[in-house]
Amino acid sequence: MIRISGGMFRMGSDDHYPEEAPVHRVTVDSFWIDRTPVTNRQFKAFVNATGHATYAEIPPDPKDYPGALQHMLYAGSLVFVPPPTVNGLRDWSQWWTFMKGANWRHPYGSKSNIKLQDDHPVVHVSFSDALAYARWAGKDLPTEAEWEFAARGGLEGSEFAWGDELTPGGVHLANTWQGEFPRQNLSEDGYERTSPVTAFPPNGYGVHDMIGNVWEWTSDWYTPKHEAVAQKACCIPENPRGGREEASLDPSQPNIRIPRKVIKGGSHLCAPNYCRRYRPAARHAEAIDTSTSHLGFRCVKRSPAAE
Repeated sequence: MIRISGGMFRMGSDDHYPEEAPVHRVTVDSFWIDRTPVTNRQFKAFVNATGHATYAEIPPDPKDYPGALQHMLYAGSLVFVPPPTVNGLRDWSQWWTFMKGANWRHPYGSKSNIKLQDDHPVVHVSFSDALAYARWAGKDLPTEAEWEFAARGGLEGSEFAWGDELTPGGVHLANTWQGEFPRQNLSEDGYERTSPVTAFPPNGYGVHDMIGNVWEWTSDWYTPKHEAVAQKACCIPENPRGGREEASLDPSQPNIRIPRKVIKGGSHLCAPNYCRRYRPAARHAEAIDTSTSHLGFRCVKRSPAAE
């Protein structure tokens, strides 16, 4: 792990997606953060020690999905599959497939494996899977502020984790998408899908892969703007479950009341023409029962261990 000395920083961005606004000052205490995302090797040790079965390995309970056809309730996870044709970029179901048998051991379906990917980030982990690993390891999941503070690497207000150019001097410093997403993947950075967690240089704090490769879970409930204005602007209701959790629900799907957490960092699927979220300030909402082929996590430890 890498020790991050606490301090104040300007969190968020006013120049990109609306959910990143507003820029506001946040103070974080000192903490330790994993040098890399949790790898397949590390997650395998956790599973061997505990017998943990991930969310993607357990068939859905019919009671949780009323009206669903029984033959469609099978264990699996979302896998990116480049489509033969694309009708705009609004409908993500064109390139995401809920694939039977896809899980952390079989990232691209039941016939795939991770035999040569011990040093790649573990994927197909839900929020509860990530939290279970963290607790087993005596750690926790980072808050959004901790994650962003560490990702910036000491660069106040810079666009990326390494400065203000995406590819300074033509050099790729993170595993992102080159070409026209989702059909043209030029792989100019050397990787079509995930990459080993130290394949790219660390940031100023010595932390690897904070940008690109895989999205990472945080512990914060999602709101459509930073909490600095969210409660005033969005009128978060008080309720028995807790206002923040309730506010995390997707307003475009009122009948699907699955809470969402903030994920950070972007992934190897982030491209200039789609999802420009390969920046420390970028954030996205992810349902806590969801796992995908481009989502992983890393852990933190807080004081007194950080002091």
